[in-house]
Amino acid sequence: MHMADALLSPAVGGTMIAVSAGALALAVKKSGAAGTMDEKKVPLMGIMGAFVFAAQMINFTIPATGSSGHIGGGILLAALLGPWAALITLAAVLLIQCLFFADGGLLAYGCNVFNMGVLSSLIAYFIIYKPLIGKKLSAGRLTLASLLAVIGGLQLGAFFVVVETALSGVTELPFASFALLMQPIHLAIALVEGVITAAVLVFVYRLRPEIIENAAKDERIPLTVSIKKVLVSFVILAAITAGMLSLFASAWPDGLEWSMENVAGTAELERESAVHSAAGDLVSASAFMPDYAFKGEAAENPAGTAAAGLAGSAITILLAGGAGLLIASLGRRRGRPAL
Repeated sequence: MHMADALLSPAVGGTMIAVSAGALALAVKKSGAAGTMDEKKVPLMGIMGAFVFAAQMINFTIPATGSSGHIGGGILLAALLGPWAALITLAAVLLIQCLFFADGGLLAYGCNVFNMGVLSSLIAYFIIYKPLIGKKLSAGRLTLASLLAVIGGLQLGAFFVVVETALSGVTELPFASFALLMQPIHLAIALVEGVITAAVLVFVYRLRPEIIENAAKDERIPLTVSIKKVLVSFVILAAITAGMLSLFASAWPDGLEWSMENVAGTAELERESAVHSAAGDLVSASAFMPDYAFKGEAAENPAGTAAAGLAGSAITILLAGGAGLLIASLGRRRGRPAL
């Protein structure tokens, strides 16, 4: 559901960048104030961010539709890291995808962070996930909460894509027609993502329930609890997903592209302005593997896809983990518990 710049006017794109920047500033403040950014949370942010980056490369087919989808990861990250660290981590994933792999526009970055991050990691998490898991966490509660929260978050995200294109004056995508396709296809995608999210969280719950329990309470993981097995497991899973499973991603258009094609007849809309040109030029200059392929080579080159997945996962570990370290450092300077 990564939006391209052509779907947005500079005014809407700029406004959403400001909104998402405000949400991220609040997330940084909350993460530091809570004192939960410690030696366990920092590596977990980096490695889970890498796993989500890799998992987003795998588009799964939605049967009988001609469409595909991929996980958003907002609820998964929020359940493991807490909502504030999750938003920071997902914003890092989306920035790397945009700047280095030309996946999602730079002008659209604020919309993508809001639609895929804020609406899931904050709104759906607090309204659906947290109340459903209750005080006595169990695998059953975790499964139900994950499934319903993912559905809620993705439905909100799909709806806001429609709202943002309408406010941008994209006449090729009339509000009603676009919404009538976006909502049901993303419901189908959410069902699959919900099952994947639940499976991953139950796996972690069986291995180290303290991670999920303390994330829900917004508390530090006790120093006596080792999360080494979880970290090693997800490093391996991220590497396998990025380097191998990404080669088997569906070639069908994702839910957003599918909806656009059915309404406008194309998923490649054009929009010309100085802002669009500048944003496009910047991404073209920074993207060393556009469309997850070696520059100048076919996107379906397996070696390029695997290399892009592994490189992106590694960069995500550095950026998301680095963000956690910076927040921890700020916490130390303010006299709060951190690393």
